[in-house]
Amino acid sequence: MMYDESRAPVFTLTSGPVDAYPEVLRALGRTVLYDYDPAFQAFYENVALKAQKAMRTGAPPLILQGEPVMALEGAAASLIAREDVVLNLASGVYGKGFGYWAARYAKKVEEIEVPYDSAIDPEQVRAFLKAHPEIAVVCVCHHDTPSGTLNDIEAIGAIAAEAGALLLVDAVSSWAGMPTSAAASQAAVYVTGPNKCLGCPPALSLVAVSDAAWAKIEANPDAPFASMLSFTDWRHAWKKTEPFPFTPSVSEINGLDAALDRYLEEGPEAVWARHALTARICREGIKAMGIELWPIREEIASPTTTAVRMPEGIDAGTVLASARARYGVSMSAGRSETLGKLVRIGHMGPTAQPAYALVAIAAIGGALKSAGAQVDVPAGLAAAQAVWDAAIDQ
Repeated sequence: MMYDESRAPVFTLTSGPVDAYPEVLRALGRTVLYDYDPAFQAFYENVALKAQKAMRTGAPPLILQGEPVMALEGAAASLIAREDVVLNLASGVYGKGFGYWAARYAKKVEEIEVPYDSAIDPEQVRAFLKAHPEIAVVCVCHHDTPSGTLNDIEAIGAIAAEAGALLLVDAVSSWAGMPTSAAASQAAVYVTGPNKCLGCPPALSLVAVSDAAWAKIEANPDAPFASMLSFTDWRHAWKKTEPFPFTPSVSEINGLDAALDRYLEEGPEAVWARHALTARICREGIKAMGIELWPIREEIASPTTTAVRMPEGIDAGTVLASARARYGVSMSAGRSETLGKLVRIGHMGPTAQPAYALVAIAAIGGALKSAGAQVDVPAGLAAAQAVWDAAIDQ
C-alpha cells in the first residue's frame, strides 16, 4: 500500500501551512458580510479586542490583510528610516533574509551571524551595541523555523532597550505556541500571525506596535501609506467608527475570531504546555531511535518545530518523499542553507498533540530505515510513549 502524491496526505505535520482547527474551518463558512455593514464593523472591533487580550498588548494589534511575510516587509519599510543604522541578528534563513529587507531602507545594516544550528548570544549583542551606539533598530527572528531554533528575545530586548535601540521581532511561528509577547521582549514592533500556532490558514498578520515605534513611524517620511505595506493606514481601523483602508478579508476575520475564542477558552498556558509536551515527546523519540536533533543544544530547540538532522549520506528530500508515499505523512524540508540537511516536524495548533508526535516518529523512522539509515524505530516509539505516560501520571 502506497499513498498517491496527487491526493491529500493522511497527516500534515509540517511547520506551515499547518492544518486548521475544526472551529476555524467552520467559521470560514460563515456568511460574508459587507465590510461597511454596522454588524461587521462591530464584529471586527470585537475581534481586534480579542486579539489584544490574546497577545497581551496595551492596544489592539494591527490586523493586516496578508500573511506575515507582508507584515515583516511592511515593518522594515515603516520602522527603518534612511538615516538609520540597523543591527540584524541572523541565526537562520529567515533572520538572514530580513537583513535584505532592512538594507532597502537603512543607511547601513550591521549583522551578527551564527551557524544555523545555533542561537544568538545576547552578550554578543550587548558588546556590539556598546561598540556601535549609532544602532537605531535591532531585528531578530524569535523562532527561525528552517532550523527549529529559538533566540532569547527577552534578553536581547532588554539589552536593546538599555542601548536605546528599538527591537523588531519576527514571532510568526512562536507566538501562541510558547510564552512570548511584545511586552515581555520589549519589542517596538512584534510581527506574528494566526496561520501557525493559532491554527488558521495563511491570510492575515497580527502586529503589535509600541508608542515609541509609532512615533518613529510618524517621523519617517519614507514610511508607506496608501499601500499594502502600510501600518499607518490600519492603525485605527479596528474601531467600528473608522473606515477600512481597503476591503478586509471577511472570511479570514471570521476564522480568526474562532481561533482566538478557542485559544482563550483553552487558556494560553494550557496551549503552551500542550505544544511543549508534544515537542518533548517527539525529541525524545527521535533521540532514542539513534538520530540527532538539528539544534546544537536542545535548550534552544523550539516547542513548535522539531528539526531532525539527517544521517551522513542521506538526503532529506528522499526521506520526506518516502514518508509521504509509504505512510501518508507530510513534513517540511529545510530552506536554503538547511535544505537537504534536515527534516522539520511541526507542532503547531491542531498538531500540537502527543499522538501526532508518535505518528511523526514512526513515519520519519520508517522512511530513514528505508533509505538505509541504522535506526531503532521501536525504541523511539517506546521512549516517546514513556514521556507521554509520565506526563499523564504526574
